[in-house]
Amino acid sequence: MSGTKDKVKGMANEAAGKVKQGVGKATDNTEMQAKGKAQEVKGEAQQVKGKVKDAVSKPK
Repeated sequence: MSGTKDKVKGMANEAAGKVKQGVGKATDNTEMQAKGKAQEVKGEAQQVKGKVKDAVSKPK
């Protein structure tokens, strides 16, 4: 199974998290900033998961 799906979801979550952080910073909303950071970290983890899946599924 390919990790591409996880990597794409991860990139989307990371981007959305960065946007939330920016909006939170612009509006001085620390809760939104924190939620954005959490979503960004989730996205980074999803990308790692996808890379691991790809590495494991490659023939040796």
